[in-house]
Amino acid sequence: MNESPPLPFFSVEESIRAATIVVLRERGWDGLTLERVAEVAGRARSTLWRKGLTLEVLIGALTGELERDFRASMYPILTSAGTGLERLEQGLVALCALADRHLPLLLATDEAFHQEPAPGRPPDYLHPFIAFIRDGISDGTVAAAGDIVEAADVLFNSVAWPYVHLRGRHEWTAERATARVVGLVVHGVAATAQRPSTSRKERS
Repeated sequence: MNESPPLPFFSVEESIRAATIVVLRERGWDGLTLERVAEVAGRARSTLWRKGLTLEVLIGALTGELERDFRASMYPILTSAGTGLERLEQGLVALCALADRHLPLLLATDEAFHQEPAPGRPPDYLHPFIAFIRDGISDGTVAAAGDIVEAADVLFNSVAWPYVHLRGRHEWTAERATARVVGLVVHGVAATAQRPSTSRKERS
């Protein structure tokens, strides 16, 4: 992935993290306040201040962790061998696993991937998928996609949010949701009619 300075590491205790997610679900990012987080967590606002917790720290703890996890998940796939289609499928499966690890946050807000993990640091979640599509077009395993950045955006969102919905609202297993969502999406962009391997792993 693109080289950039390491993100500042923000860590908060689980009760405060959970309270922050509750407030995000209630009010969205614009309504997130330290006072409300403290109230939901059953703490005084002054207690959070003494712990060094600010809105920047709370947001950084959630979105910074999400981006660090994403980069760690995608880097091995970006540097691995295989066709563009194979690596695209692996990347989308990894995206589902990432969504599962951050499911409470993603169920609370559909803007988590758009938040800056640090001030002035816009996230870059499309880069791996742009690379996979470009490589797949070059090696003939992915059908020509027109605007590659737009195609990567569509692929990312066609997997991430249906997966979150099926896991969180329909209570599908991770294996079933991954198999169905990734299998259908990868089949749709493959240059051949061969059914992707993920679909064979589906569990009811």
